Amino acid sequence: MNTTPPSPRRPLTERRKAATRLEIARAAAELFTERGPDATSAEEIADRAGVALRTFYRYFRNKHDAVGPLLAVGAERWRALLAATGPGTPLPEALERTLAEALAVPVGGSAEGLRRTRALLRTALRDPALKAVWYRVNQESEERLAPVLARLAGPGADPLELRLAAAVAVDALRIGLEVWALSDAPPGAAGTARGTGGRAGMGTGTAEGTGTAEGTGASPGTGSPAGPALRCLRELSGGLRPLAPAPRANR
Repeated sequence: MNTTPPSPRRPLTERRKAATRLEIARAAAELFTERGPDATSAEEIADRAGVALRTFYRYFRNKHDAVGPLLAVGAERWRALLAATGPGTPLPEALERTLAEALAVPVGGSAEGLRRTRALLRTALRDPALKAVWYRVNQESEERLAPVLARLAGPGADPLELRLAAAVAVDALRIGLEVWALSDAPPGAAGTARGTGGRAGMGTGTAEGTGTAEGTGASPGTGSPAGPALRCLRELSGGLRPLAPAPRANR
């Protein structure tokens, strides 16, 4: 999975800050998965990232917070892809297509990103402090997703239903990633996830089953988190009107 979320062109200073932040996050993730959070210090993370300790604390309050940017990557990519979706696109179609694209491994790409993502998530789910960061990242993702869904749904949408839709979408991503991280499927393995119908028809949250993500040039196989996340999205969204598929016209 691509671990760099798509974003509008930003000034050079902002891009440098974002690059430094991500470099520190990657260093923290490497050390946490190698040694465990308890055996890793902020000083060691700064040293691995090649920055001064004061620079580390300029970006993060503590060592656990340092992996937040990586844990948020999947949701950030999904939200950016949704924000770029044209008006009038049915919400269920937009959510599924962009979710598959956000979590898929590009064709010809390496599965190494998936292995790193899985290792980080497994570490986060075992460590209470990292788990708190993971849950906070998902809560923030839900708050940021709601206005994107509101734009796609149009002015007549019920605000309560949109809030529920954002919660369901983020929970689907979270649960799908957790189930995938704890599974033994080889990262990037080809195949079709249960209930996908062969093509996704449509990458948090993090990181890097369905056949082929249509139009994405990516292949989210059973070893990708896209399959479990899509299944969760479909299972959880059935009772919500904004996420229910449009009824087919009678012929």
